[in-house]
Amino acid sequence: MMRIANVETFIVTVPRDTPYLGPLGPGESVNARGYLVRRGNGTIYPTVDRSIAVRLTAADGTVGWGETYGICAPRATCEIINDLLAPVLIDSEIDDVSTTWDMLYDLMRVRGCSGGFHGDALAALDIALWDLAGKARGLPVRDLIGPLAHPTIPSYLSGLPAATLAERVALARDWQARGITAFKFAAVVSHEGIVTEMAALRAALGPQADILIDLHWKFTPEEAHTLIAQLEPYRPGFIEAPLKPEAMADLAALAAQIPIPIAAGEEWYNSYDVANRLAFGPIAFIQPEMGHTGITQFLRIAQLAAQHGIAIAPHATIGAGIFLAASLHASATLPGLWKHEWQHSVFTRNLALLHTDMAHDADGYHLPTGPGLGIEPGESFRAAAELVS
Repeated sequence: MMRIANVETFIVTVPRDTPYLGPLGPGESVNARGYLVRRGNGTIYPTVDRSIAVRLTAADGTVGWGETYGICAPRATCEIINDLLAPVLIDSEIDDVSTTWDMLYDLMRVRGCSGGFHGDALAALDIALWDLAGKARGLPVRDLIGPLAHPTIPSYLSGLPAATLAERVALARDWQARGITAFKFAAVVSHEGIVTEMAALRAALGPQADILIDLHWKFTPEEAHTLIAQLEPYRPGFIEAPLKPEAMADLAALAAQIPIPIAAGEEWYNSYDVANRLAFGPIAFIQPEMGHTGITQFLRIAQLAAQHGIAIAPHATIGAGIFLAASLHASATLPGLWKHEWQHSVFTRNLALLHTDMAHDADGYHLPTGPGLGIEPGESFRAAAELVS
């Protein structure tokens, strides 16, 4: 049993020279609150790397760390934790972390709060509870989950954050020379054209490279069919998020009709959501995002994927490295894992914030060791973290 004595939330902000996904494109600008709207998909992004960290302190003084999205309106998630969830957790006795997720989810389910900021708040607390549980038993989180399936986590490079197509191709070739074999580009910043970018990357990287495309929910079903037909000669490894997240039936239909595998799921919060979506039909890859799901729901989503014969390709986004470490621990136990996203422009910055032996090279991710998540915030993390009360 773990008794929770204190819950604290922090906004962790790390400046960056180039906005996420790449330099500003035509017609894009930064507003007074430090956000920009990508014209390619109408989605808002900050100009900094930002996430929310949670510190749980047990009655015996043991500390567990969790993390979730803080990309936009981070105080909203902090308020949900501080006002609603922390008072329920404090002084409670935690025996099973998964059961605790269910209890916290139930608090707001009848109000329709199944995802969004509420789901993020649950994810942060869930990760911190798993970290505490591992430390209490002196074991890495992966050993609490089950047998190790992957001592090293295979990965693919995500993002080519350069201003021009020529520069993006050069960046991909540079990574290929260092041993990277799988690449994903973001259609949002394919200013010269998505098909043009795919063709250029295939010509530069050769027939053996895995080239993946993130369409960022841009298209209608008709538009997606037309685009995919144009992309097919260049053999994309998968097409990610071609349709709006709400178009559940259309996504399943598209996956059944085209020869290129479909990947989706970074915005799917829990197994309830995934089960409803898979009722329309399977896709090739599900991409659970630990920053949204937490460990408990990440594992339940993976179980559903296995039942439907769907591969797992975990998503990785902006963070300080805490939920990434959690994603690696969970991924290491999944026989159905394909490859884990590697946000190279974020990951190197993570390592400067944490005390950890988590690493990445051409072989993939190397798992953090030590009890719990195998990470502890360092001095740079503490300098970047603002306590929110």
